[in-house]
Amino acid sequence: MSAAAPLLSARGVSKHYGVHTGCEDVSLDIWPGEVVGIVGESGSGKTTLLNCLSTRLVPTSGEIEYQRRDGQSVNLFRLTEGERRLLARTEWGVVHQNPHQGLRMNVSAGANVAERLMAVGMRHYGRLREEAGHWMGRVELDAGRMDESPETFSGGMLQRLQIARNLAIGPRLLFMDEPTGGLDVSVQARLLDLLRTLVQDLGVAALLVTHDLGVARLLAQRLVVMKDGRVIESGLTDQVLDDPQQPYTQLLVASVLPV
Repeated sequence: MSAAAPLLSARGVSKHYGVHTGCEDVSLDIWPGEVVGIVGESGSGKTTLLNCLSTRLVPTSGEIEYQRRDGQSVNLFRLTEGERRLLARTEWGVVHQNPHQGLRMNVSAGANVAERLMAVGMRHYGRLREEAGHWMGRVELDAGRMDESPETFSGGMLQRLQIARNLAIGPRLLFMDEPTGGLDVSVQARLLDLLRTLVQDLGVAALLVTHDLGVARLLAQRLVVMKDGRVIESGLTDQVLDDPQQPYTQLLVASVLPV
């Protein structure tokens, strides 16, 4: 795929829940290898937009184009549900704020990683264990614990295991919803450093939803600010945070608004 084309392109995406608006007329592009951050107060539409772009929600209106690994551009909501699920299994990763949503707690840590590898065709038992151990090591987990239940892991370890599970397949696009939420400050710092290194080293494009502007500054090259379901400001992350143009963004940067 040529880097001259966006990896994912959304145009006029809206999601309504009866009379309530989740997001309204949102357009954005995600380019290969870049991290785009979405920020705003609670209820601003951040997670609704992420769920629409990752096809976990069907938009009320709008178009979302995606450049597949084979170079073909597809309209995500003109694909069958099976075709969308195949893309999600083989080309995307989703990192949830609560790792219990992204992991299977009734199988071993290594099996959580191996399951994703099997989804892209790996079948050899020895190779699966080798790759699972490799990816646990990449996220600073002891590969010797691969046969243990995730229930024995701390919150920060669970989040790193979830990241390993997602990155093992070599995704081209990673959706991250508050990946450091609920963690102690010291654990957050270690996880952020790890995420930044992995995303850069692997060249993965990512869409990051966060209420923490410090996280956005560290991980995202571009920033989208949402209010009441709409994008009100966007641009390079440092530009938006250091010289916000909209009064709402100025209040957000000044930490006046609740997040």
